[in-house]
Amino acid sequence: MKHRKIKVLLIIEQCNPEWASVPLVGYCFYEYISQLVDTALVTHERNRSALEKAHPGRDITYIRESDFIKKYYAIAEKLSKLKGRIIWPLYHTLTYPVYGEFNRQVYKKVKGSILQGEYDMVHSITPMMPRYPVMTIKACKNTPFILGPVNGGVPFPNGFRKVARQEFSDFNFLRLVGRFIIPGYRETYTKADYILAGSTYTLNLIKDLFDITSEKIELFYENGIGNAFLKKDELISEIETKYSAKINLLFVGRLVPYKGADMLIEAISLLEPTIKNKIILTIVGDGSERDGLEKKVQNLNLGEIVDFTGWVDQQDTLKYYRVSDVFCFPSIREFGGAVVLEAMANGLPCIVVNNGGIGEYVTDETGFRINPVSREFVIKELKVCIEQLVSNQVLRHNMSLKAIERAKEFSWSSKANAVVRIYHKLLENRA
Repeated sequence: MKHRKIKVLLIIEQCNPEWASVPLVGYCFYEYISQLVDTALVTHERNRSALEKAHPGRDITYIRESDFIKKYYAIAEKLSKLKGRIIWPLYHTLTYPVYGEFNRQVYKKVKGSILQGEYDMVHSITPMMPRYPVMTIKACKNTPFILGPVNGGVPFPNGFRKVARQEFSDFNFLRLVGRFIIPGYRETYTKADYILAGSTYTLNLIKDLFDITSEKIELFYENGIGNAFLKKDELISEIETKYSAKINLLFVGRLVPYKGADMLIEAISLLEPTIKNKIILTIVGDGSERDGLEKKVQNLNLGEIVDFTGWVDQQDTLKYYRVSDVFCFPSIREFGGAVVLEAMANGLPCIVVNNGGIGEYVTDETGFRINPVSREFVIKELKVCIEQLVSNQVLRHNMSLKAIERAKEFSWSSKANAVVRIYHKLLENRA
């Protein structure tokens, strides 16, 4: 295998360079892995336009959606909304047949070529939530099958039951229903040759649910950093000179209850005047809570300190990272949290809540992690952390440099190399 490029079949239902979140992550895995091995991609028809624009002529198979599923999805999406907000646990349950059709069609398309030995490896990357089976594993009798990174299932902290109810956590029992009724769900995990888990919580969940041994699973964060977000070495010197009379705090994310922007605003209001006069907080993002957050800012007389930008395209957020000094992201339940990596790549010390993936990205050298004891506790600790970083330029400087070094570990090229090393290890074990 070392004398030729191995051939890998990548199954990435969500794979789109023009979209954000999981579709972009799926695409980045595909793009960077393809630079190291020969790949064939199977993805959804909805990604065709963007992928053909980026990569004309590549070995890509597109799975079309039936007219019935298109109509069904429209109905399911409508039923999953309450007052304009999506009830995500219900949405994922009702829309499962959409993925189910894709899953069956992929199996029909590729089972023959897999059985004939056309691929050295089969790797299913998206969807990333740990609740979807992959029927193609049935054809991987003599071909190693790798799954993931899968991530999800992180519960709301006990001290945030009100926020949990606002995020429709009462519907979370539907996850348990899926585990028992979805065909092939258990088989996918028990028969996979190797599983990548996107957070420590999900890793332990999978090990417990399916009695997976440590030899078959490893922690592998799903998010990565592109070159545009990694500060070039010549820009590091800017960290020493960019501090101005104002310290720029930054929040980037959807304005929904669990992201915690309301706690950040309240923490700002509690700062001593000498600290408060030194800062500006920029909130990048939009969502159902924006009107309420803007009213809170006015009620707390923070209009001169807090600025809302509204929704900003992902690439355009770079300029906000580059002119900021501290990243504040008190999300109480985050699976991936790519914005934290983006902030670190631009030399921002990060203040996060220690629940889910973001608490694993940030170290004591790169920022602060607040335990999600209660809303009041998080607000108090946010205030303390902000005061330390605003008052101590040396601390900001040191954390900035360490943040950049930490972010480099998450570059997409590094992640792709790590994945390919796993491929070779699996193939060597089979030899």
